[in-house]
Amino acid sequence: MKSRHSLQRFLALSSLVFTASATALAGPTALFDGTTLTGWGGDTKKTWHVADGCIVGGSPGDTVPRNEFLATARRYTNFVLRLKVKLTGTEGFVNSGVQFRSERIPNDAEMIGYQADIGDGWWGAIYDESRRNKVLAKPDPEVIKKALKPQDWNDYEVRAEGRRIVLKLNGLTTVDYTETDEKIPQQGYIAVQIHGGGKTVVYFKDIQIDELP
Repeated sequence: MKSRHSLQRFLALSSLVFTASATALAGPTALFDGTTLTGWGGDTKKTWHVADGCIVGGSPGDTVPRNEFLATARRYTNFVLRLKVKLTGTEGFVNSGVQFRSERIPNDAEMIGYQADIGDGWWGAIYDESRRNKVLAKPDPEVIKKALKPQDWNDYEVRAEGRRIVLKLNGLTTVDYTETDEKIPQQGYIAVQIHGGGKTVVYFKDIQIDELP
C-alpha cells in the first residue's frame, strides 16, 4: 500500500512538473492580431482604432478629452509582456502607458492598477494609477537618455512575477520594483492608455505575452 501511494504521489508531481514545463515552453501569445480589436474592450468609436497593423489611440490635431483605456478581455497574473510603442504629440500633456494587473473602475473610464508609464519624464517608471496615485519606481534619467528613441518605435517589456516587477526599455532595465503592500492584488487586466489633456497620438504593435507559472 505504501508503495502504491508513493507511486501516486510521484505521478502527481510529475504531472505538475510537466504542466509547468509545457507552460514555460509554450512561447509567446499574440494579444493583438494586427487587423482587429478582437479580445480588447474600450472606446472604439472615438479613441481607439487599427491602422497599418497598429493599435492607434487619438487623432492628429485633436486634444484627448480624458484618459482612455483599451483593455484585454481576461486577467493575467505572472507574465512577460512585450510590445512596441510610438508616442507623438504637439501640445499639452503628451502621455500614455501600459496598464497591468489592473481593473476597470465601475461606471468610469478610468482603470486602477500598475502602469508602465510612457512620456517625457515618465518613460520607464511604474505609476500606481487611480490607487496610490504616485510613482512607485522611477528610473535613472541617464538610463532613459541612453535607451529612449524619441518620436520613434520603442520596445517595452514588463516582467511581473510574484510581487517583483521589472521594466525594460529597448533592452535596458529601467526599474526593478518589489511590492511590499500585501493587500495590493497581483493579477488583473492588461490595457493600453492614452492620457487626457494633450494633442496626442500613440501607436502600439507586436503585443505579445509569455505567461509564467
